[in-house]
Parts: sequence; structure tokens; C-alpha cells
Amino acid sequence: MTKPTSRTAVEVPGSVPSGISGSGSGAGSGEVAKPSQLVTTFGTTTISDTVVQKIAGLAAREVSGVHSLGGGGAARAFNALRERIPGASASVGQGVTVEVGEKQAAVDLEIMVEYGVAITDVARTIRKNVITAIEQITGLEVVEVNINVNDVYLPGDDDDTSRTDTGRVQ
Repeated sequence: MTKPTSRTAVEVPGSVPSGISGSGSGAGSGEVAKPSQLVTTFGTTTISDTVVQKIAGLAAREVSGVHSLGGGGAARAFNALRERIPGASASVGQGVTVEVGEKQAAVDLEIMVEYGVAITDVARTIRKNVITAIEQITGLEVVEVNINVNDVYLPGDDDDTSRTDTGRVQ
């Protein structure tokens, strides 16, 4: 993952801060970037990695064809165990790693896709959704979204663990 650059710029009223250009790789590539809303003459807003991680996780899960985020077999077994514990739930940030700088963020996702979906289409939609969500909610420029498809969910994979044999007569 490329580490986001951290720059502190001195703003002159009515001017565009140095280091701002239209060559970024965020959702608005090709557009002239706006001055950062996070660093102003009135102060600095800092956004934690956890905030960006949760936004990215929720945005990725919204995409049709994504079965889950996180690792393969071992993670799936752990999640099945967690679901049986009352009050426990999967972390929103599971399967999401982020690096956050002053003005930029980079995201790595580990996903499991549904069998039969076009993985390239799902990845393109995830990137668009994650970039849009992070940039709109936080004001950070997303420089990259790396997606690792580590498993394919087959219908019936979870059926064996949820079915109990009750016999022929109930």
C-alpha cells in the first residue's frame, strides 16, 4: 500500500494551497482538487484510521456480490463461532486496512464474493463506492483502494453448520 503523503500548507486567503492539483487518483480524477477542508486557518480536523476503516467496510458491504469481508476459511470459522455468542457481532472494519494521512487515505480490502458474479465488475463497484463514501464523508482524498478476493462463497457452504438432525419424527 502506498503511504499517503502528509503535508502542512500555509494558506493565504483567496489562494489554493500548495500541493493541490488535479492529478489525484480519487473519485474526481481529472478535476481540479478543492482546498482541503481538514486544514484551515481556524484549525485542523484529524480523522482517525478507525473512522475511515468503518466507512470503507460499510461501503464495500453495500455492493451486490460481496458475501463478506475478511479472511478465508479460518476467519469464516471464527465468525461462525462469534455469531453463536449472544451480543457478539462481526466488526464493521473486519477485512479492511487503512492508512490515513492529513489529506489522503489508502484502503486495502479482503473480500469473499458470491459464486457466479463477475469479480472485475464487483471490484470496480466496490472501488467507486468506497472512494465516494470516504471522500464525501471525511473530505480525504482516496489515493488507492486495493482489493484482495480471497474466497468464493458457494451456496450451501453454511448449510451444514446451521442444520441439526432432528430425526424423522418431531
